[in-house]
Amino acid sequence: MGRSSKDKRDIYYRLAKEEGWRARSAFKLLQLDHEFNLFTGVHRAVDLCAAPGSWSQVLSRKLRGKEEQQEVKIVAVDLQAMAPLPGVTQIQGDITKVSTAQEIIRHFEGHPADLVVCDGAPDVTGLHDVDEYIQAQLLLAALNITTHVLKPEGTFVAKIFRGKDVTLLYSQLKIFFSSVTCSKPRSSRNSSIEAFVVCQNYSPPAGYVPNMSNPLLDHSYDVDFNQLEGPNRVIVPFLACGDLSAFDADRTYPLQLAEGKEYQYTPPTQPPIHPPYQQACQLRRDNQLSKEEAPSVCPSQDQDQDQTGTSS
Repeated sequence: MGRSSKDKRDIYYRLAKEEGWRARSAFKLLQLDHEFNLFTGVHRAVDLCAAPGSWSQVLSRKLRGKEEQQEVKIVAVDLQAMAPLPGVTQIQGDITKVSTAQEIIRHFEGHPADLVVCDGAPDVTGLHDVDEYIQAQLLLAALNITTHVLKPEGTFVAKIFRGKDVTLLYSQLKIFFSSVTCSKPRSSRNSSIEAFVVCQNYSPPAGYVPNMSNPLLDHSYDVDFNQLEGPNRVIVPFLACGDLSAFDADRTYPLQLAEGKEYQYTPPTQPPIHPPYQQACQLRRDNQLSKEEAPSVCPSQDQDQDQTGTSS
């Protein structure tokens, strides 16, 4: 199949390249917006863990395409460098540092944000318990900086890995938002445990002061809360969003080539800038990756061979 293989296997990967999106994840935010109207009345938006920039692209196209585009300000934050985008201010910083929150507000000229989104995720290990825990910590870090920069009644959207302890995260988010919904866009693969929490109407408790060193409030949480059954059971609201007739992310689609035409590969819109694996790829091309050395023979075995001519 060559380069056409992934284009056949992943329709959203193919569409992202054809429509000029940096990653297929752009469709996830578009479908979330279609369901929740995330961009209505938004003039200041923050994209956390933004690289390679597909969600920032969506914000730029959707918000700056309106008449009041001169009033729209978009800030993208990531530890990695990201290729420039029109109308998007980039901050290469750490979302766990208060200085990053202060810089965001400075770009907004002292005003808080209307919308904060975060599509960040760790490099998954395949061990679901580990992956869920690390993702939960990343979500809480995003929530923490959001409490520094989001205006009252603002909206927060972030990736979450759905697991047995999702109700604990849900209880933390409900402290700060009156409406919290766990949603699965159509473009998110059914085989993936990822989903997105859409938190609306930011309303922190009275007297709450954001603090980077202590992101969560001390509150009573019953360890058996997730084990309740019957009418007492608390179920996290879950919504599958996106047109049900839209493309299935887990299905293979033909390339739909015109008769007599051959497949032409479309390169990604924007390759990553200085990705972590860049050095390893270069070493591999030059055949300079370190190789595991063969285990040496034990000295005792060498001595036995010298004395008897055979190993014991």
